[in-house]
Amino acid sequence: MTSPRGPRGADALVQALQTAGVRRLFTLSGNHIMPVYDAVLGRGIALVHTRHEASTVHMADAWARLTGEVGVALVTGGPGHANAVSALYTARMAEAPVLLLSGHAPNDQLGLGAFQEMAQAEMAAPVTKAAWTCASPDAVADDLARAFRIARSGRPGPVHLSLPTDVLERAFAGRQPPAAAFEPEPQALDPALADALLARLGAARRPLILVGAASMTRAARRATEALQAASGIPVIGMESPRGIADPSLGDFAALLARADAVLLLGKRLDFTLKHGKPPFPATAEVHQVDADEAEFARSRRAVGDRLQLVGQADAASAVRTLTERASARIAAADWLDECRAALAFRPPAWDTLAAATPGRLHPVQMLRPLQALLDSHPDAVLVCDGGEIGQWAMACLRAPHRVNNGVAGSIGAGLPYALAARCAQPEAPVVAVMGDGTVGFHIAEFDTAVRHGLGFVAVIGNDARWNAEYQIQLRDYGPDRLLACELLPTRYDQVAQAFGGHGEGVTEAAALAPALARAVASGQPACINVMIEGAPAPTIKRAG
Repeated sequence: MTSPRGPRGADALVQALQTAGVRRLFTLSGNHIMPVYDAVLGRGIALVHTRHEASTVHMADAWARLTGEVGVALVTGGPGHANAVSALYTARMAEAPVLLLSGHAPNDQLGLGAFQEMAQAEMAAPVTKAAWTCASPDAVADDLARAFRIARSGRPGPVHLSLPTDVLERAFAGRQPPAAAFEPEPQALDPALADALLARLGAARRPLILVGAASMTRAARRATEALQAASGIPVIGMESPRGIADPSLGDFAALLARADAVLLLGKRLDFTLKHGKPPFPATAEVHQVDADEAEFARSRRAVGDRLQLVGQADAASAVRTLTERASARIAAADWLDECRAALAFRPPAWDTLAAATPGRLHPVQMLRPLQALLDSHPDAVLVCDGGEIGQWAMACLRAPHRVNNGVAGSIGAGLPYALAARCAQPEAPVVAVMGDGTVGFHIAEFDTAVRHGLGFVAVIGNDARWNAEYQIQLRDYGPDRLLACELLPTRYDQVAQAFGGHGEGVTEAAALAPALARAVASGQPACINVMIEGAPAPTIKRAG
């Protein structure tokens, strides 16, 4: 409720959130933000109250990727803010428009040793597009509008705004910005450059357009599919830390090596593309469109004079302009067919692995039965989290919506992602595939899911170890030098049950499908703990 003395900074914040169209805040309570909790009562904004501050940012990240809206996390200051910052890196690398609102020591006590006084904006700055502290109650609404603009403009990404308690508690006498003030500032692609790019790609025999994480939302994928249909040029999205070796892209490495022209459209020429080294094609001409002009210099360092046409524009605007100006299909149909076949390829031996056999399951055996559930709804969501098991899930499963750990390669966000996915798609099945290592990071979010009635199915591939690191030790140092990668064969299904969810333990392949059916029928947050034989993540390559 608004204070009897008039609106406070907290009230102005909530009104600005409403103007921005915010429907939900992902939050964990704390002293500094109690004025915001008071102000949000009865204002039509739902709170998803979590068990860890990093979870709030991970949920906001997944919400942003699935809805295209700015995902907003609200946490307390000091240690609460510090907990949340680690998750900002994942959102930054995933190019997700996220806003972290953190409580803060009062401005009028800074430098005096205030409770939980901390240089919060400076802490968040390296992993955000912008970070600052609100100076006064009258600045709150304008600061929020600025944060929304920055988060969604150019290359999308997270923004941080610290909210001192005196800013939240004191009277607001400023103005509320109009809805237009929250909108992103587009960077349009020069039509002449678009024509030149299409001409150069059309002159190539095997052109490719590579897009980055911001182009992997469902709406953005529809736009890139329209560009591919209009031009005939294959458009390939990259969002995995394995880059060229992303198993969800099949034999992409061999395909990329054959390209004779590559347009990087919002895609950095970074480690995911081997910094321009093989299998990135050594003789292909390279063109680049990016919202960040600094990317051109970095690409030129990698490929030299092979970087030819460049232009500054945001990915969404550039895709739209290229589609509009692609007057005819300019690439050979057989090249597009070759690309589709390479991306769809999976080793035939996996069909044999999928057969039910006694004992611990191979990852393929664990994953193949999940596909029918993902095929059952046009908005089903697949969450992939973990090291090796996350890559197996990317390789084996497809879904209308997918959320993974992104280019950051961080793990542990699977449960927060699943909860946010359920909020974003309340009528669709949500399946989260995780390892036993990664589920431990935020397993208390089963409590959050039960409290909020957010049903989903978590399928845990449990090999009782940190398998990614185990595989590195095994490969690089040998079986006699395995150290500190072991875990217990914990019954995570029973942990979920203890929080009030549904749990199933699976030790043989034949038991998985019935367990999955019971988990779905329960309508509860569910955990299926599957004992597997850990396997290295797949590297997919066609014979010959």
